[in-house]
Amino acid sequence: QVQLVESGGGSVQAGGTLRLSCAAYGTRYEVGCMAWFRQAPWKDREGIAAIYFGGVSTYYTDSAKGRFTISQDYAKRTVNLQMNSLKIEDTAMYYCAANPARSCSGWLRGDMNYWGQGTQVTVSS
Repeated sequence: QVQLVESGGGSVQAGGTLRLSCAAYGTRYEVGCMAWFRQAPWKDREGIAAIYFGGVSTYYTDSAKGRFTISQDYAKRTVNLQMNSLKIEDTAMYYCAANPARSCSGWLRGDMNYWGQGTQVTVSS
């Protein structure tokens, strides 16, 4: 079992920055691919970025490219999402997710075994 705990959400003005963190607790081998998703009110869940934990491969959707950066601290079992140039449309609940897969090929489908409880990001004008 893996527990994911997100932190770092909050309120910021458009153009500002936030850094989200996700700490993974539990069985180490259950954490392979880690990813960030978000869901705004009345919208479907959307994948943002993914990283293979312990590897170098990172993946981004168009919503994140050029503005968001996913990174990891392997020793601390933490994955971070640095969000720059935030826009009002980035307002959403952000979720960390993980699965034990040896690649992130299924991340965008939401094939994740574990989910955090989410952290709210609110961007205002």
